[in-house]
Amino acid sequence: MFLPTTIKEVRALGWDSLDVILFTGDAYIDHPSFGAAVVGRLLEAEGLRVAIVPQPNWRDDLRDFTKLGAPRLFFGVTAGAMDSMVNHYTANLRLRSNDAYTAGGKAGFRPDRAVTVYTQILKKLYPHIPVVIGGIEASLRRLTHYDYWSNSLHRSILAESGADLLMYGMGERVVCEVAKAMRNGYNAKLLRKIRQVGFIADRDYVERIEDKIELHSFEECARNPKAFGENFVTEEVQSNLLEPTAALVERVGDRYVVINPPNTDITTEELDHSFDLPYERAPHPRYRGKGDIPAWEMIKHSVNIHRGCFGGCSFCTISAHQGKFITSRSEKSILREVEAITRMPDFRGYLSDVGAPSANMYRMRGHDRSLCAKCRRPSCLHPKMCPNLDNDHRPLLALYEKIRAVKGVKKAFVGSGIRYDLFDGGKYLETVVKHHTSGRLKVAPEHTEDKVLKLMRKPSFGLFEKLNEDFRSICRREGLNFQLIPYFISSHPGCTEQDMRALSQKVLGRLHFNLEQVQDLTPTPMTLSSVMFYTGENPYTGERLYVARNQDDKKRQKSYFFRKK
Repeated sequence: MFLPTTIKEVRALGWDSLDVILFTGDAYIDHPSFGAAVVGRLLEAEGLRVAIVPQPNWRDDLRDFTKLGAPRLFFGVTAGAMDSMVNHYTANLRLRSNDAYTAGGKAGFRPDRAVTVYTQILKKLYPHIPVVIGGIEASLRRLTHYDYWSNSLHRSILAESGADLLMYGMGERVVCEVAKAMRNGYNAKLLRKIRQVGFIADRDYVERIEDKIELHSFEECARNPKAFGENFVTEEVQSNLLEPTAALVERVGDRYVVINPPNTDITTEELDHSFDLPYERAPHPRYRGKGDIPAWEMIKHSVNIHRGCFGGCSFCTISAHQGKFITSRSEKSILREVEAITRMPDFRGYLSDVGAPSANMYRMRGHDRSLCAKCRRPSCLHPKMCPNLDNDHRPLLALYEKIRAVKGVKKAFVGSGIRYDLFDGGKYLETVVKHHTSGRLKVAPEHTEDKVLKLMRKPSFGLFEKLNEDFRSICRREGLNFQLIPYFISSHPGCTEQDMRALSQKVLGRLHFNLEQVQDLTPTPMTLSSVMFYTGENPYTGERLYVARNQDDKKRQKSYFFRKK
């Protein structure tokens, strides 16, 4: 059964009250790829009565916020699977005409800055009921951050929304700990001991924290961009530690945002538990007749095999949200999900993706974990691959072979991008091309020029050219008419028109690619790229950078993707 979304559905379950009510900016799809469903199922497994209110109407009489009444424990709020501003606006700040997480792909079913809007409404209607915020929007705005859409620094979302508690990162462990701490009411003493949460405190509380790092205040960051850059370096280093211990403290006015250290890696068993919960693996019946939900159509026949990414790309939010260290699902859990997909009525034998944030990091970790515990690098691959990294692809190849053997699976494609700096041709690339490519293999060189790639924390373009040669060689040998699909980014800090001209000459000219997947950088909160975009310098080195901030300059840079000469 789906988690209830209306009072009628609540009563059909025989419930006279609810423990937790979740509000989300997405349509409700009961599947492990959608955060509200995961949190709801985790809390349900703890014996709690949970309901979901998807895409509440924030414009009218607010009946969506009152129809289920007040929960016994707390309201949970998330913007959904995307930051609402990224969801609404293109890189050149134009309003999008669609929303992949809404029935029929229709836009307009969530507000800008959804977490703040939903939270403020709930706090006004139910001032004494705790509101706990989480998901990507809350997670990446947990401290002072650059907001591209207003071109200014914003305070922590805790201060802007008025939420009582913030859960950042992935929620498998922390959401259950928060729920247990609230079983007998809001207990600040218990809640403030939990890892991976944030809250507002006074100076007296902050002075009692034994292990803490005090960041520059929001006001100091607003006055001095260099202070903002220094804060980011501290935040990134701390979020990528294997065994973090210090709380981050940032003053905002006369109060303090306290961000407790993240949890150490969750275990394979915990990740399996999250994916193995009794999801309906479908959109809620309330969307029947309202059109397909594009995000669901894209992932419904795909399988996520691991969590985290150690690539550390400057423009990417994955390590800040999911963590740098990889936690992999067990083969048994993955194969159970594959078998469940084969039983779906519309499955025709083709898995659209066997992947993850980066498709080929399954079961990868350091040879010596004690060295990982000392490491402060944001990337295991940049500026060169860590010698302690075990990049053995054999466990992944064995998994692919077992998936291919599942009855009903004709093809299992790798639709996620692969990190070609993790392997040197060889068996992995050949296996993927022969058995797991739909005809188009995605990779992300992002640029061609070394100075830009260094700022992006991406490998030399020479590695992509080697991959291109190996890919074409395999295709010729196997008689396959496949395409390599590279992704590139324009307007990254440090990238000039001259750099884009060089990219165009190499990619469109010498290599004869016809580019389809191109992207003008959107500086998203809590990324190195957004800090460089705002400050005009690399916070790690102090190097001053050219930044294409003007929309006309950004459009000119993107135009080079489409020039043959």
